[in-house]
Amino acid sequence: MNAKIVSYRRGRHTQYKNQMLLRMDGVDSREKAEKLVGKKVGWTNTKGKIVKGEVTRVHGANGVFRALFDKGMPGQSIGTLVKIE
Repeated sequence: MNAKIVSYRRGRHTQYKNQMLLRMDGVDSREKAEKLVGKKVGWTNTKGKIVKGEVTRVHGANGVFRALFDKGMPGQSIGTLVKIE
């Protein structure tokens, strides 16, 4: 399964670079997104290294969910795909 990175998790003054908001096709409600909590996530950078993470919780009511990665993610990752296992 693939999901798209939408944005960092952020507030008005802060930005959490190791937490990303993800959106997946076909997941359009909070109930569907809750089924993905606990799944492993992997993002491949341009050099071929895989940055691993985990889906931690739902973000909002429209099917967006939050993933916590091992280290900070670069800005180039926004708009790219991650693999959900």
